[in-house]
Amino acid sequence: MRIGLAVPQYGVFAQLSSVLTVAREAEAMGFDSLWAGDRLMTPLRPKDRYPGGDGRVPDAHRVFLDPFAVLSVAASATSAVRLGTSALNACWYPPVVLARSLTTIDHLSGGRLDAGFGLGWSSDEYAAAGVPWEGRAKRYEAVLDALEAVWTTDPVAFEHDLWTIAPSHIEPKPARRPPILLAGFTEAALRRVGRRADGWLTASLPVPVLTAMWRTVCRSAEEAGRDPGGLRMILRANPIVTDEGTLPRSGTVAELSAYLATVAAAGVDEIILDLQHTATSDQHLLDLAGRFRDHLSTASTAS
Repeated sequence: MRIGLAVPQYGVFAQLSSVLTVAREAEAMGFDSLWAGDRLMTPLRPKDRYPGGDGRVPDAHRVFLDPFAVLSVAASATSAVRLGTSALNACWYPPVVLARSLTTIDHLSGGRLDAGFGLGWSSDEYAAAGVPWEGRAKRYEAVLDALEAVWTTDPVAFEHDLWTIAPSHIEPKPARRPPILLAGFTEAALRRVGRRADGWLTASLPVPVLTAMWRTVCRSAEEAGRDPGGLRMILRANPIVTDEGTLPRSGTVAELSAYLATVAAAGVDEIILDLQHTATSDQHLLDLAGRFRDHLSTASTAS
């Protein structure tokens, strides 16, 4: 099992010094990857419920740095750790622009990019981005198709009712086509993962729920003639460290680590720890990260 860390990006961690410090120290501590998310704003009267906790957007998300910039800084501060997005709201971006931004990170990092995408949950953010909320699944598929074309063909040509790419050279190409990871929990989203992705971005869920969803992914892969054994399951945990919590969302480091060890045993290939909701400083975040890593390493050795 691999262990990744969310790169500082929001709340009190939305500053250059935090990104540099945590990225460098995480690589030195042996973390496998660093990940950035995607948030535009915090509506005062949101139309949609936040998919976590009590349904309210976390206060820390009021300050949120751009994922491309954050990963570029992390790339400059590291040499080997993988860099991932968990997850970009793919529909907000014209695909050629999205491809250029991600390819630049991959190019400048020496081919260390994993590209994770989702549909998002906020119709307010779609409206602010000037993108229709209706028909977003169709747009999502088209973005993924266009990215594949840009990253794997030369010259590139793409025809769709949303975008047209005239036959063109679009360079540089990534060092290798970045692994594409897709988020989502609906039947359609899970089947999309199995049909066309390299992995599934999921969250802390009860193990029976997690494994049932993964079976849907695997069945979809088999139906598409793909090997489900080649797919990765990557779980992003946003734990609140407290002496009196409710798993899998909150608890002590030992309790939360025991849950994460259980999901690893159930098939999760990589865990992303996002500690920005519970840590109060860079050093606190790194201390917690080290404690989680020690617990998970011990559990892995014991199994």
